[in-house]
Amino acid sequence: MSGVRRIAILTVASALACAAETAQERGKRVVYEALEALGGKAYLAMEDRVESGRAYSFFHDRLTGLTIAHIYTRYLAPEPGKASVRERQNFSKDQSYGVLFNEQGGWEITFRGARELAPSRIALYRDSMLRNIFYILRQRLNEPGMDFYSQGADRWENKPVEIVDITDASGQTVTVSFNQLSKLPVRQVFRRRNPEFKDFDTEETFFDKYRDVGGGVKWPENIRRLRNGEKIYEMFSESVEINKDLKDDLFTLPAKITILPPAK
Repeated sequence: MSGVRRIAILTVASALACAAETAQERGKRVVYEALEALGGKAYLAMEDRVESGRAYSFFHDRLTGLTIAHIYTRYLAPEPGKASVRERQNFSKDQSYGVLFNEQGGWEITFRGARELAPSRIALYRDSMLRNIFYILRQRLNEPGMDFYSQGADRWENKPVEIVDITDASGQTVTVSFNQLSKLPVRQVFRRRNPEFKDFDTEETFFDKYRDVGGGVKWPENIRRLRNGEKIYEMFSESVEINKDLKDDLFTLPAKITILPPAK
């Protein structure tokens, strides 16, 4: 059977199956199908993750930085409306420079010591985490007030997708496109108010090249982020590992580290 005919049959079958569903029922079904495609119970049991690869930063679509990145993530017990996760981002081959986010705040760490990040940067990180589809699927599906609303089927980059608005109890929404064939997330979009200019920024993130990272759990090795249509970040993971029993000291400041003046 040709690929075109297969997609056509799938589209018709999907339309018939969805005819009796409400937009909320269809949206919830698509989201839970994505969870199963990512690994289901194994994905929900993922305690931590280590991503290693090349990270690129851009300004006005021009490359401004390239580094070797190691991102360490550990999930905490979920709390509604909170980013219940710890994350350490180390850069360079010797991992001598990094950024740490935990329940207490965020810090930039260098050989000179640790400098607390500006509150606006910490808030930006936490908001992005709360609206990240992979975090939502791992931590927020059972959160009170979560709503899933299907925008129906469409095509994106010549592939059939299901589009779902996911809104939490505070009214924050992220719109996610799921590949109809693989059921996996391929794109997410949300708007965030810009405190400086008092307007809105549009954040888009694209996910590609999924692979099994252990125990049936899938994770994208290519993540690309745009703001207002301009590329700002891209990472190509060369290694992704899960359930590595990451220790507390990785996500806390050493007792004897020098505390530098806060960032302005």
